This record gives sequence, C-alpha cells and structure tokens, in this order.
Amino acid sequence: MLKFKKIAFLILFLLILNSCNSLGHVKQFGKGVDISFDPRTVGMQIDDTIMQKGLVARLALKNKKYLISIQVEVLDGRIFLTGKVDEPEEKILITKSAWETKGARSVKNAITIKGKSNFKSTAKDILITSQLRTALIFNNKIKSGNYTLETINKNIYIFGIAMNSEEKQEVINEANEIFDVEKIIPSIYLASELSRHKL
Repeated sequence: MLKFKKIAFLILFLLILNSCNSLGHVKQFGKGVDISFDPRTVGMQIDDTIMQKGLVARLALKNKKYLISIQVEVLDGRIFLTGKVDEPEEKILITKSAWETKGARSVKNAITIKGKSNFKSTAKDILITSQLRTALIFNNKIKSGNYTLETINKNIYIFGIAMNSEEKQEVINEANEIFDVEKIIPSIYLASELSRHKL
C-alpha cells in the first residue's frame, strides 16, 4: 500500500510539473530542448526548427491524424520520431518522409504499431518514463530540459544533448537504475559534436 502511495504521489508531482512547464515555459525550442541550456548556435536552432516544422507539415498533408499521433524532434539535423500508428506501412511512410527532409543527417524511429501493447504494458511504460524524468530533474549534474524520453515495451529511448561525456554517462546511469527496464537506446549527442559540417 505504501509503495502504491509513493507511485501515485510521483505521478501527481509529474503532472503538476508538466502543467507548469506547458503554461510558463517560453524558453523552449521545439518540444524537448530548453534553449537556456542549448549549446547550438542560433543558425543551427533555426535550421532544426525549419526541418521540424517542415516535416510535421508534410506528415499532416498525408494524414491530419499525424499532427496528434506523431511527435518529431530535430537536433543538429538528426530526426527522432515517436508516437503510434495503426499499420506498419504507415511507420515506413513516415520514416521515408523523415529521410527525405532536406538536411536530415539521421533518423531514429521509435514509432510503435497500435495493438502491439496492452494497457498493462502501456501503464508500465509511462511509469518508467516518469521515474527517469524525475531522476534527471533531481540530478544536478544533468540539464534535464535537454532530453526527450520515450518508453516503448520497457525499452527507454533517450534523445538529447549532453554538455560533456560525463553528463551523457550520468543520464545512462540514471536509466540503468530504473527497475524493470529491458533495454536503453540512447541517442545523446555531445555539445562538441553539434556541427553541420560533421557527418
């Protein structure tokens, strides 16, 4: 019973925190990176924003439901896709559209097919993501606003920018501490790696 209360409190805390962020968080680029900590140049941020908005618009033209069901993140020309679709063919189509985006350097696809997860596994995934998000927020060695998290079937996908290799390792260490995680798939780039000229 005590464990259940702790989990309920944690979820409530995260919901309140998320509400605060969505109401007053003007210093946010795209959907995942707080620009107050963003090491990219203004030009890189603009390029990434153009790529992100362009891909979202093209997906919406294919099907308006993608505006809600698919999330797109772009960092230094690297595209990360999350969300759910009804059919495997849709996932392939979306991936193809991402690769066709001008300036795309890589595409990481964490989109899942509906019906492959039951309610129990979805609830577990949400809990895993919440636990890791909380751990990153309370770790003063990590700029938590620079990371996007997604858990699918107990696999954690981490996408973001680390200021140095120590912070990158710290994020992975926190993920390794979460109970019941099957796999960690990090796409964490160092600030020093953020260059349009490096491939």
